[in-house]
Amino acid sequence: MAEPAAVSSLPREVREQLAELELELSEGDITQKGYEKKRAKLLAPYVPQTQGVEPALQKESKPQMPVPSAAPASASSSSSSSKFHRARSGGARDERYRSDIHTEAVQAALAKHKEQKMALPMPTKRRSTFVQSPADACTPPDTSSASEDEGSLRRQAALSAALHQSLQNAESWINRSVQGSSTSSSASSTLSHGEGKGTSGSLADVFANTRIESFSVPPDVTATTSTPSARPAAIDLPPSGIVKGMHKGSNRSSLMDTADGVPVSSRVSTKIQQLLNTLKRPKRPPLKEFFVDDFEEIVEVPQPDPNQPKPEGRQMTPVKGEPLGVVCNWPPALEAALQRWGTTQAKCPCLTALDVTGKPVYTLTYGKLWSRSLKLAYTLLNKLGTKNEPVLKPGDRVALVYPNNDPVMFMVAFYGCLLAEVIPVPIEDAGGQQIGFLLGSCGIALALTTEVCLKGLPKTQNGEIVQFKGWPRLKWVVTDSKYLSKSPKDWQPNISAAGTEPAYIEYKTSKEGSVMGVTVSRVAMLAHCQALSQACNYSEGETIVNVLDFKKDAGLWHGILTNVMNKLHTISVPYSVMKTCPLSWVQRVHAHKAKVALVKCRDLHWAMMAHRDQRDVSLSSLRMLIVTDGANPWSVSSCDAFLSLFQSHGLKPEAICPCATSPEAMTVAIRRPGVPGAPLPGRAILSMNGLSFGVIRVNTEDKNSALTVQDVGHVMPGGMMCIVKPDGPPQLCKTDEIGEICVSSRAGGMMYYGLAGVTKNTFEVIPVNSSGSPVGEVPFVRSGLLGFVGPGSLVFVVGKMDGLLTVSGRRHNADDIVATGLAVESIKTVYRGRIAVFSVSVFYDERIVVVAEQRPDASEEDSFQWMSRVLQAIDSIHQVGVYCLALVPANTLPKTPLGGIHISQTKQHFLEGSLHPCNILMCPHTCVTNLPKPRQKQPGVGPASVMVGNLVAGKRIAQASGRDLGQIEDNDLVKKHQFLTEVLQWRAQATPDHPLFLLLNAKGTTVCTATCLQLHKKAERIASVLCDKGHLNAGDNVVLLYPPGIELITAFYGCLYSGCVPVTVRPPHAQSLVATLPTVRMIVEVSKAACILTTQTLMRLLKSREAAGAVDVKTWPTIIDTDDLPRKRLAQIYKPPTPEMLAYLDFSVSTTGMLTGVKMSHAAVSGLCRAIKLQCELYSSRQIAICLDPYCGLGFVLWCLCSVYSGHQSILIPPMELESNLFLWLSTVSQYKIRDTFCSYSVMELCTKGLGNQVEMLKARGINLSCVRTCVVVAEERPRVALTHSFSKLFKDIGLSSRAVSTTFGSRVNVAICLQGTSGPDPTTVYVDLKSLRHDRVRLVERGAPQSLLLSESGKILPGVKVVIVNPETKGPLGDSHLGEIWVNSPHTASGYYTIYDNETLQADHFNTRLSFGDAAQTLWARTGYLGFVRRTELTAASGERHDALYVVGALDETLELRGLRYHPIDIETSVSRTHRSIAECAVFTWTNLLVVVVELCGCEQEALDLVPLVTNVVLEEHYLIVGVVVVVDPGVIPINSRGEKQRMHLRDSFLADQLDPIYVAYNM
Repeated sequence: MAEPAAVSSLPREVREQLAELELELSEGDITQKGYEKKRAKLLAPYVPQTQGVEPALQKESKPQMPVPSAAPASASSSSSSSKFHRARSGGARDERYRSDIHTEAVQAALAKHKEQKMALPMPTKRRSTFVQSPADACTPPDTSSASEDEGSLRRQAALSAALHQSLQNAESWINRSVQGSSTSSSASSTLSHGEGKGTSGSLADVFANTRIESFSVPPDVTATTSTPSARPAAIDLPPSGIVKGMHKGSNRSSLMDTADGVPVSSRVSTKIQQLLNTLKRPKRPPLKEFFVDDFEEIVEVPQPDPNQPKPEGRQMTPVKGEPLGVVCNWPPALEAALQRWGTTQAKCPCLTALDVTGKPVYTLTYGKLWSRSLKLAYTLLNKLGTKNEPVLKPGDRVALVYPNNDPVMFMVAFYGCLLAEVIPVPIEDAGGQQIGFLLGSCGIALALTTEVCLKGLPKTQNGEIVQFKGWPRLKWVVTDSKYLSKSPKDWQPNISAAGTEPAYIEYKTSKEGSVMGVTVSRVAMLAHCQALSQACNYSEGETIVNVLDFKKDAGLWHGILTNVMNKLHTISVPYSVMKTCPLSWVQRVHAHKAKVALVKCRDLHWAMMAHRDQRDVSLSSLRMLIVTDGANPWSVSSCDAFLSLFQSHGLKPEAICPCATSPEAMTVAIRRPGVPGAPLPGRAILSMNGLSFGVIRVNTEDKNSALTVQDVGHVMPGGMMCIVKPDGPPQLCKTDEIGEICVSSRAGGMMYYGLAGVTKNTFEVIPVNSSGSPVGEVPFVRSGLLGFVGPGSLVFVVGKMDGLLTVSGRRHNADDIVATGLAVESIKTVYRGRIAVFSVSVFYDERIVVVAEQRPDASEEDSFQWMSRVLQAIDSIHQVGVYCLALVPANTLPKTPLGGIHISQTKQHFLEGSLHPCNILMCPHTCVTNLPKPRQKQPGVGPASVMVGNLVAGKRIAQASGRDLGQIEDNDLVKKHQFLTEVLQWRAQATPDHPLFLLLNAKGTTVCTATCLQLHKKAERIASVLCDKGHLNAGDNVVLLYPPGIELITAFYGCLYSGCVPVTVRPPHAQSLVATLPTVRMIVEVSKAACILTTQTLMRLLKSREAAGAVDVKTWPTIIDTDDLPRKRLAQIYKPPTPEMLAYLDFSVSTTGMLTGVKMSHAAVSGLCRAIKLQCELYSSRQIAICLDPYCGLGFVLWCLCSVYSGHQSILIPPMELESNLFLWLSTVSQYKIRDTFCSYSVMELCTKGLGNQVEMLKARGINLSCVRTCVVVAEERPRVALTHSFSKLFKDIGLSSRAVSTTFGSRVNVAICLQGTSGPDPTTVYVDLKSLRHDRVRLVERGAPQSLLLSESGKILPGVKVVIVNPETKGPLGDSHLGEIWVNSPHTASGYYTIYDNETLQADHFNTRLSFGDAAQTLWARTGYLGFVRRTELTAASGERHDALYVVGALDETLELRGLRYHPIDIETSVSRTHRSIAECAVFTWTNLLVVVVELCGCEQEALDLVPLVTNVVLEEHYLIVGVVVVVDPGVIPINSRGEKQRMHLRDSFLADQLDPIYVAYNM
């Protein structure tokens, strides 16, 4: 591989130009392509010419940083370059994040993983989504990347999966990556290991040196149907010998069968296969399982690992700082110092401000500061209100709102407040909601600001300043000099000696994002200035350069406060100047011969990037370079790098002084300026594993997981420090234990203003020893920093409490994880310094989330590859899994005012689904190790033990029945007629003009009616046509193809009159023939129909060219249209010989996609009509309204049969008419004063969604529902309680009784088992425990209990119907605390399935089956295929007994068996639908034991990836399941049938056949 001999040997100007290029690239001012082009041009003269080497790999090797002596020698660059060549891209800017040891560790870890590769399925993304990258950089839409590798690939894993994966890509794609060089260009990774062939570190390694000649689809492991291709691919496998039985190739076009025999195209299933292979790896942490699978699963704390390191030292003793010296001329208060300098040294400079270009623009002298502060103090106290009612009184809090580039105005305002004895609260720029919380808790009503700043604030129409969200009402005061009044000669501020009264309030943001105010007393402010003066050895008149925020922390303490105490001269360099001129602070030090500079690592870093602009700067005047974030893990390398670069500019090594600070404890420790020539302090090289258990262990064996930290000097003068355990009581740590640093000193905060409770735990801590008794009486303040006191009383900080991530009992530091992420070469993918790491609590543990900003030009593969590597690196170095890694578009993470990332807001966005990632990778399978153990099913239980179990527990067997038909007295004239045809003839004679049916159109007008006689006559004419035209015999099947209406009814009775068997079928939809016609065709074929009766319009449609495109139209049976019938009398009406003869066939497609037809006998028809008549008290003077589909089940019975039997009038409303007039159903019910109405869930949902906000309009139209006694939803599913409740609530205002709405329950074997009816108790509801339900147990809980599910009774059991709850496996009856299959016995049960094969065993099993034992074992039962339970209620049934309620939970064939438990899809879907406002609909199914969740996105596509973590979280939290695949699709993709039920199996087949066109598919690891 070609490399310039060494970068250090290049001419200086070339090196500088290179550095400039890298700065441009890291700042995003130049594209990667442009960078590589310019760089190649610069290096061309110095590089040995080689063909075809990608410029990205011709990176220079960076001169190594000085390595601490304790580090193993191999860290030096000479020995490491041969082992791992570390290519760099991205300039020195990354140094602040990277100690070289760390980077190398990351490389080594990744190298180790490379040996055991495993492929990951790359997420599938629709092309249109998030088009950030130029089109050519995108992944081809149907390939997954060739360069992916991922996860904690600890095992010698199934390399075959990796091969499958890469072999699967589109040819062009791999061709591009294999030709030209031995390096795969698709894997333009800058991490290349190994010298030999220079392969790059990506999955493409396996192929980088091969020519792959024949491309093939990888065989699906679930069912290998692959046929070897003519010539196996020539693949040189790596010499690891771990690939066994590789399928060398398979036919490109072969479809693969999945486990369910669904032919699918390879792409989706291959990805899932890879995912399965990846998941087959054992999970890493061998923690004891979290759950004991008891009746109540109880979360246990994971048992500690017996081998974990434990602290062995003695208990630490508090460490004292040197005594605070007494200097005779120290002032009694800080205000006194200002008065002294302002009056005696008025001309001395105090503060210099810079303009935008970094040039000094104004210097405030001590005289000016004093006089202006006085004016302001006088104005605040005397000029804001009236004399009797001043606006401000001493002790009031005042907000200071000043921009970061105006230190002069801020300093005047701050001291003005101190002189007026009001308490300044400096805050960031206006607008943040959390700042409002601070202002509220401090009781602030007044804000000081500058005129310019005030002009910039948003205003309302009438010119008032906008009231920010969450802020109290503020009065704004401008403090520019021209608005201040001069104080009278005799007015003097009251300057007393410093006491414990508050001086100022400094804000801090907590981990959760709330902003609190730390109150600092006047004496603490003074003592802190004294301690800093002594520690930093400040002397009068010194010049200091301050690059920090002067409103808080060290910027305020040194640059505003200690400054005045020692008459220093501060040069303030604002952030805005640093952005345009990163070297400005170094130039200021040089120009002013400054003695001290206050910086952060970032500023060191920026100066290194830009130092080529100034050859002649000198830093020899600096005696202290105070690095205020010297406590960060990456500060060591920043300090080292800065020193190595600027030592030649006069920087003294001993001048670098890291310090540690916190808002509560103020300055915790600072390194004192060293003596020239004295040895520099040592470093601590700690074991990461030890740190995660809170123990200090010097890292010796594995340098890959070491953390190098530098000391932050000694305790402050006059202070005392101890280390206490971070959680629980403040117990003193042992000497080799990490804990929270606590400080006791006069110079610290005194409280969180207005928050007494939180204050006590932080500011008044009395440490205790191991037995719990207090040590001394001195209260300490918790600093929020984690660390230890090392040899020589040096203080070391290893992290912050706020950045602590506690996962499974081990502690990790967010900053360390950021550092690891950045050590993975990432210049092409993400922005340095724009990475957030935080933890979210999911399923009883913290889970780590990493969010980074992705560069606009990063390609999908680069991003995915970088993400995979970061996961490996973190896994390897920190031994912790990352739960979610998300990349967001550039500049979209919330920022803090000074440009950092706002972690708590980022976390909030993540949790509420408003982060809008453009790439996401979830790894719940690897992270979540505390799931309950899968349930082991007990071996088959014998009947006896079940019986004994029931008796011992004293439980009744779960059974229930409707009223007994025999005992019901009814003087029913109909009863003497055995057949419905006889009833119709009798009615046509007895009441010829009685109207039975009214059909309405969308306008609500009656378009058609049928009296008893009209119906009879029309039926006769149809019967004669069937005999004449159709030449049909009795018993032939006839398909009725009609829109919902009266024609359907007449055709039905026409068939009965002629002895034919009618089969009602929903007509095909003219707009979607391809989707709907095949079902019609299928029913026609399965039912062996001899003829089709239909309308002329539909007849034309069946024979049209469009229809020919969907089915073979030549093979239709005879089609007869019934529009124009001849007036011909029927010779005689057919009378069946026995009531057991077949009356009609009922065909329906179940939700699982099964088409089943059931046979209904004449006896069953009469029995069913009679039961409904009795239950609903139907007779001829009644009217009911029906808004249902009339093609199968109870809908058909109500539409076609009941009116003829009972004689009541049915008002028919075709549901499709509601689409053009939503009011139709409700206005009909109101207009006709209907007491009983029947509808479907689809109709109810349409009304709820469409009319929910139009109740007033309904009132205006005079719609009133107070007449409704029962509104029954006809369904074959668990009652949708949420929908029926919201319907009742919505229309309560127009008179709907809360008791009116109820549901029915029917199934294929028996279309009507329950129906609420008119008498009997109201439907009851119960809350059941979901966890128990998964174990097939029923446990009632109170409303609001966690994990509870609200279920409603499905109406009352019909007369003559008996139900029993049965174990579906053993077929034994169950007690009423169990969930089991509902079995039914009734006179109107269907007589069997109508199938082509007439499968007798299925018939017997479903329709005529017996219990395995028990009293009811002699009865013949039919199996409904639904799970449910029976509960005895406190209510009284009509019989006077206590009422038994039947609750339906869900269809047995829809349930998901996962982890040995039984889940109902609807429960998971309900949880998912709640998680985000943009989820319109959701469906779940399983495939090869993976849970797949499909969500419809109704928001914008940017939200698609927000849903992935939310869906994964909620299913894990509420159902203890890990989602395998999340598919985000457009609205309307989830198929829903006419009954409003989801067709989950259809969806599954479409997904596997890759027909969904998803917006995004995420494969969870």
